Amino acid sequence: MKRKHSKWKFVSLVLIIFILCLSTVAVNPVSASTEQPKTEMRAVWISTVLNIDMKAGMTKEQYITWVRQTLDKLKASKLNTVIYQVRPTNDAMYPSKLAPWSSYITGKKQGTNPGYDPLAIMVEEAHRRGMELHAWMNPYRVTMPSQKLSDLASNNVARTNPGWVVKYGKQYYLNPGLPEVQNYLVETVKELVANYDIDAVHMDDYFYPYKIAKEAFPDQSAYKKYGGSFKKVEDWRRDNVNQLVKKLYIAIKETKPHVQFGISPFGVWRNKSVDKTGSDTKAGVNNYDDLYADVRTWIKNGTIDYIAPQIYWSRTLSVAKYGTLLDWWSHEVQTYTKTHPVHLYIGLADYKVGNDSDAAWKNKMELPNQILANRSEKTAAMGQMHFSLKSMESNKLGYATIVNQQLYNYTALTPGTVWDNTTAPAEPTFVQVTKEASGRKIEIIDENAIQPRKYVIYRFVGNSEGSYDNPKNIVDVVYNMNGITAFVDKTALAKHSYTYGITAISATGVESKNAFVVKEGK
Repeated sequence: MKRKHSKWKFVSLVLIIFILCLSTVAVNPVSASTEQPKTEMRAVWISTVLNIDMKAGMTKEQYITWVRQTLDKLKASKLNTVIYQVRPTNDAMYPSKLAPWSSYITGKKQGTNPGYDPLAIMVEEAHRRGMELHAWMNPYRVTMPSQKLSDLASNNVARTNPGWVVKYGKQYYLNPGLPEVQNYLVETVKELVANYDIDAVHMDDYFYPYKIAKEAFPDQSAYKKYGGSFKKVEDWRRDNVNQLVKKLYIAIKETKPHVQFGISPFGVWRNKSVDKTGSDTKAGVNNYDDLYADVRTWIKNGTIDYIAPQIYWSRTLSVAKYGTLLDWWSHEVQTYTKTHPVHLYIGLADYKVGNDSDAAWKNKMELPNQILANRSEKTAAMGQMHFSLKSMESNKLGYATIVNQQLYNYTALTPGTVWDNTTAPAEPTFVQVTKEASGRKIEIIDENAIQPRKYVIYRFVGNSEGSYDNPKNIVDVVYNMNGITAFVDKTALAKHSYTYGITAISATGVESKNAFVVKEGK
């Protein structure tokens, strides 16, 4: 393995090292049989709807402070991705020509300009910390139960095109069966991807709304007009969602090929009682029959890059055991991987820890043990997504401390979509390391014609390289800042001599074969 080298000298330095509290380890040790993976999705949902995870009415300065403090804590906990809800109710957390400003940023009437761009700030601050930003959208939802159409901004398409809207229960939705609605949603995503340096577009489980007893979804006129080739309205509805998913995937890849498209559906596709290929569960709701989300088709056709089912149940709940569903989703992804690879992440129910009728959630080890199950060699899971920020920060029963100290105590790279482009980037052309009062400053100069998206900074004690496969040797991941990237290693000890190895990561997550190596003391 060829590596470029540079020699450098250093001067004395005294650093304060952050030491993890290990008191929990002795009391609640997790299984020691699993090693931490070098590559693992560790994401958290930041929910803006109803201001679940973000308060309204912040000034630009207050918002920036909140973003920085929030991301600093997540970064310290070794999370590597934030899923930021940017289109909660047919609105936007960014300036858009197609949707009004969200009321959840200002706390005022929808359409009120906050005077700054929340998404741009979140993207910039996430990338400054080497974290991915997945922009989360809810495609069909127009209002929450407490809202009326008159509460919406006058330029909301639900008001300018009332024929696109249906009311079901106490909420309004864009009608998934209308071609005009699909075209509109595709345009909103193209605008989002074109204007922001996001890493992925993310959709959750709200497709056709969850069923309401004794109330039919009012789409019969649309079915009569557009559903002629389908004998059953249910098949037509599933096809509507399938078509949207496919169109969104194509639009994203045509706009920026490296941007991923991920969906986080409800945790059960179908029960085995209604489909022998379904999971051995007894869930009261399922994707296929109730939400018209034909998840298997998306996986089979490769119209998504990742699937993150919300397996929000314990490992012992009889009607829907965590392990049973983990195995079922793993099998689905593995079955179609040769047709088109799709990453499997698992949505975890942090909000249930210490706060659910299922007694299993009173055990602080329930969720940590679910993470360990995800890491089992027999599963296809490549990480997890935590719902949500508020719950992780509240840290009930101390579960998040256990995750941080025992399961996320080393940095992990985010999985890449290598099937989109398998080309490995070249290592950076030059790296310089100098000592400063704040730590080792690493300057990465990259004059390669094809620029990578990120760099991985490895550190080894002494004058020889160690394993590039061991996450213990990863200091951090940094985004490429237009060919001149600076990073300060604040954890390096003044008394030690180090060897640094810097690799490059392509936009699709392929790591360079070689590293630029800088050895201290030679």
